[in-house]
Amino acid sequence: MSLQTFRYAACGGGNTVLGLVIYSITYRYILKEETLHFGFYAFKAHVAALFVSSSIGFLVGFFLMKFVVFNDSFLKGRVQLFRYLMLWLFCLLLNYLLLKVFVERLHLHAIPAQVVTIVIVVLFSYLSQKHYTFKSATAEEIKS
Repeated sequence: MSLQTFRYAACGGGNTVLGLVIYSITYRYILKEETLHFGFYAFKAHVAALFVSSSIGFLVGFFLMKFVVFNDSFLKGRVQLFRYLMLWLFCLLLNYLLLKVFVERLHLHAIPAQVVTIVIVVLFSYLSQKHYTFKSATAEEIKS
């Protein structure tokens, strides 16, 4: 296992656990598994908890990926942030859709459904971050 893969696993794993803890606390204790009503729209508890945990995970995750995991990237910080945001939005959408299917169609409990969803999203996210968001310079790019 390369050092970068180890760092990704450690940082990503820590951020994932943090996100799952925030998700669980938000879902069970803050929302009490009840729908969150706004005047114009209502979020089911599992969806509202996803948005809360994902927002915190975005901030923590970007800084860990930029400064710990992919610190050899040649891309400027604002480019990395934009790419990370785009990837995060796609992963959030993927997470949302999978969670809706698992909870509302397959009738799984929200927390185990989120765990399964996390596994799928993390695999996609790692490959995307390594090859797109925090792309490292190749030998040819360093020479020029």
